[in-house]
Amino acid sequence: MQVYKFGGASVKDAAGIINLAEIIRKNKDKQLLIVVSAMGKTTNALEKLTRAYVEQNEEMHEMFDGIKQYHHDIMAKLFAPNHPVFDEVNNTFVEIEWAIEEEPHDDFDFIYDQIVSIGELVSTRIVNAYLNHCGIKSHWLDARGCIHTDNTYREGMVDWDNTCKSIQQQLPKLLEKGVVITPGFVGGTSENFTTTLGREGSDYTASIFAACLKAESVTIWKDVPGVLNADPKLFADTKKYDELSYAEAIEMTYYGASVIHPKTIKPLQNANIPLLVKPFMHPDEAGTIIRESDFITFDTPVIIVKPNQVLLSISTKDYSFISENHLSDIFRAFAQCHIKVNTMQNSARSFSVCFDYDAERFEKLLKMFEQDFRIKYNNGLTLITVRHYKQELLKGLTAGKVVLLEQLSRNTVQMVVK
Repeated sequence: MQVYKFGGASVKDAAGIINLAEIIRKNKDKQLLIVVSAMGKTTNALEKLTRAYVEQNEEMHEMFDGIKQYHHDIMAKLFAPNHPVFDEVNNTFVEIEWAIEEEPHDDFDFIYDQIVSIGELVSTRIVNAYLNHCGIKSHWLDARGCIHTDNTYREGMVDWDNTCKSIQQQLPKLLEKGVVITPGFVGGTSENFTTTLGREGSDYTASIFAACLKAESVTIWKDVPGVLNADPKLFADTKKYDELSYAEAIEMTYYGASVIHPKTIKPLQNANIPLLVKPFMHPDEAGTIIRESDFITFDTPVIIVKPNQVLLSISTKDYSFISENHLSDIFRAFAQCHIKVNTMQNSARSFSVCFDYDAERFEKLLKMFEQDFRIKYNNGLTLITVRHYKQELLKGLTAGKVVLLEQLSRNTVQMVVK
């Protein structure tokens, strides 16, 4: 069997869902598990709704109405007005209505997961209904009952033993009956609360299912021709890699390449399952294949640009050195705040670290440091990472910018710039 994952761009409108159905129809002789993300920019919209709810912003109801209308407009182009999918989707959105009727009392990360996860639940209901409408036998599966996580909201840690047990019990029988559609990004706790697996986590969902089912392959359908050496929205002369090793793909995703979620590769590498990245508008093209290989050479540098960065410098108040004990306390604080370090540098009296800005987590981190350390920070920065770099390329990337921190190794350079 094979696992297909379709991202938000591939199902952003009715035409995208029709195209998805055509791809499935062409591959109907295969056993297929289909993982689908939220439609278009729905996750962004639900994140704004969550923040508005927590802040009790009066505009939250208008935001929610806009989200519901967006999905209704897509369904109106795919189904007759009396199709049962309209009730299914409305009943799913009711979960948000119940949540925002009450004043917020829970932790922000918990609230986030209960609201933002609805995007995937709705999109998969619509895709499942459309495939059946087209005569493609399809079954909807709630991934929250298969992917078991701990209570780390917004970054659920997978309980692999229970997850594999659930997937292996439920999926084979369903796959014998037809295509199976399941939401990406989501998991469930032992108390039946919803968790999410990290931003853009639908790729990870696909690799979890594939590893547990020993799938033949995973295909991620994107709006690009494959894995490119840079973001085509930022660079005009990007080049596609025909093949990448697991090791290189892990490095690229670790440094922030958005084409694949960082946690996707490890389960596939462990199970030796190849990952294909293919264009959903040109499904017959080869795309990029990621698999075990030691013989791939790189003539084209990888350029990764991450905006919305914070550069935080921490120093002792008594002018003592930053010791191993200090570093232990600093990293423990980052772990407790669920903040991933993108790059770091230390000197005798200070430790500088760059990471993605998240308002709630950043405020929590500052409170943990303010008693024992002096703190300085800059936000609104950009982190540029180049693998297999050439010196002349670095000059072009930093032209007109102020470099606040630079780290060079044999294969990789990272620069935090303003």
